[in-house]
Amino acid sequence: MPTSRPTSRRQVLLLGGLGVLGAGAAAVPTRSVDAKSVSRLDDREMPRPFRVPFVQAPILEPYATGTDAADGAPVNYYRLTEKAAVASILPRLTTPILGYNGLFPGPTISLDQGTKAVLRIRNQLPAQHPLDGHALSTSTHLHGSASLPQYDGYASDITNPGFYKDYRYPNFQPARTLWYHDHGVHFTAQNAYSGLAAQYHMHDPLERQLLPQGRYDVALTVSDAMFAENGSLGYDDNTHSGLWGDVILVNGKPWPVMKVQKRVYRFRILNCSISRSLRPTLSTGAPLIMVGTDGGLMPAAQSVANYRHAGAERYEVLIDFRKYTTGQRIELRNLSNKNNVDYDFTSKIMAFDVTDEPVDTTDPTWNRIPTTLVGSEAMSLTPAQSVKTRRFRVKRNDITNMWTINDDSWQDVIASAYKRVIADPSLNSVEIWEIENSSGGWFHPLHIHLVDFQILSRSGRAPFAYERGPKDVVYVGEGETVRLLMKFGPHQGVYMMHCHNLPHEDHDMMAQFRVGLKETDYDVNDPMTAARAVWDDEVG
Repeated sequence: MPTSRPTSRRQVLLLGGLGVLGAGAAAVPTRSVDAKSVSRLDDREMPRPFRVPFVQAPILEPYATGTDAADGAPVNYYRLTEKAAVASILPRLTTPILGYNGLFPGPTISLDQGTKAVLRIRNQLPAQHPLDGHALSTSTHLHGSASLPQYDGYASDITNPGFYKDYRYPNFQPARTLWYHDHGVHFTAQNAYSGLAAQYHMHDPLERQLLPQGRYDVALTVSDAMFAENGSLGYDDNTHSGLWGDVILVNGKPWPVMKVQKRVYRFRILNCSISRSLRPTLSTGAPLIMVGTDGGLMPAAQSVANYRHAGAERYEVLIDFRKYTTGQRIELRNLSNKNNVDYDFTSKIMAFDVTDEPVDTTDPTWNRIPTTLVGSEAMSLTPAQSVKTRRFRVKRNDITNMWTINDDSWQDVIASAYKRVIADPSLNSVEIWEIENSSGGWFHPLHIHLVDFQILSRSGRAPFAYERGPKDVVYVGEGETVRLLMKFGPHQGVYMMHCHNLPHEDHDMMAQFRVGLKETDYDVNDPMTAARAVWDDEVG
C-alpha cells in the first residue's frame, strides 16, 4: 500500500492516466511552504537524490542539407515526431510521456549561426490527452529565435494530430541557448509538462573561442514533477495557479550525478518547470560564473553565489572543478524563492563527482575564466533612443479567476479575430516597457517574443548582476516593477507576450503586440493563414 504523506495544502486528487486532476479552490502560496512530498508513490518507488547517473539528451542530426536559393545560405533539414511514449524516470515504474521523437526531454538541436533550419514537426499524438480529453493539437515555439510570425509558435496556429508543419528558422542571431516547446493554445502547461520541450544551441566563432565546447558544454534541462501511484505524471495546477512537484529532474532523471574532470565546464541551465523558480548555488560556496543569458553572451562575466532562475530563463554558467580532489562530491543545490512550494528534496538539483581522468591542457578553455565577453545590440541600446514608454500590469482578476496583462487576455485576442493588441511599435523603433507586479502572492516570468531586451532597472534599483545580459524573459517578482529597453525588429507582424508560469499563460495571461503594421494593413506573415499545417500522408 502506498505510504500516506502529509502536505501543507489540500490533498491532490490523482488519476491513473497521464496526469492528475486538481479539484477545489486555488491555493495561494504566500510563502515557501515546507512539506514532505506530494507524489503518491510507494516509498520503495519514490526516487532519492544522487542515485542515478547524469545523461545528456541526444543531438538531433539533420536528415538532409541544402542551400537557400534566395541568399545562398546553408540549410539543415530536421524531422521531429510528437508522439506518446514511455520514459524511465523512476527506479522501477515507467512513466507515460508525450515527447519529441518519444524522448523526455526531446533531442537537442545544435548548429552554427548563419545555417538556416527547416524543422518538420509531425503531430502523431493521440487525438485526446488521456487526462482531461483536450485535443492534442500543438504549436511549436523556438524560444529565443527572431522568427517570422507564422513560424513563431503562435498559440492559436495549431497543428492537429495527423498533420505536420514545417517551421523555418533564420538563425542569424549571435550564439545563444534557445529551446523549443509546445505552445498550443490553452494547453501549453500540460503539453510541455508531459515532455514536449528540448534545447536548441546556436554557435558562433566568438563563443566557440571563449567558452568550453563538446563534452564540456553541458545542457541541463531542469524541471519538477509529481507522480501518481502507478508511476504516471501527476498534474495539479491549483486551479491554474501553478504546479510544484516534489521530484527535481535534470534531463529527465531525478537528481542525477555527473562525473567531471578537474577543469572548467560550461553549463547551459534551462529552467523547464512550468511554475517553479530555482535559486541555484554550489554546496562548496564556490561562485557560479555567469557568462550568458537568454539572448547569448553577456558583455562581462559575473560571479554570483546564487541567482534567481524562473521558468523559461536560460543562464550559461562556468563551474571550475580544478581545485577539488579526486572523489569529492559537489552538489548543485536550490535555495528556492518566495511563493514556491518546497518538499523534502527540492533543495537539491544534481551532484558532480570529481574524477582523476586526465585533462587535455591543449584545450585553451580548460582553465579559462573569461572576464570580458561579447557585446550585443540589446545591451548597446540607451534609454535616450526610446521613442515611447509603455506600462503594463500583471494581475489576477478575482471575479473571473483569470490572469491578465492589464485587462487583456488571450480570450480577448481570439474574440477580436486575432486583431486586438496591447502595443503597436514601429519597425526598428526602440521603446521602454515597464511591467508592474502588485497583485500579491505571485512572481511572473514575462516572456516577450521576437526581441532581446535589456533590463534597465528593478523597482528603481539596478538589475541583478546575473541578468546584465540580453534577455527575453524577465522575473517580475512580488511587488516589483521592471523597466525593459528593446528594439522591435527585424520582422513586422504580430507576436505574443505572456507569463511563463504556464498555467497562468493558459488561463489567460497572454496578449499580443503588432510591429510595423496598422490593424487594417494586409499581413503577408499572418500566423493564422500564412503557413498552415499539412495532412501527413505518412501518418500511422
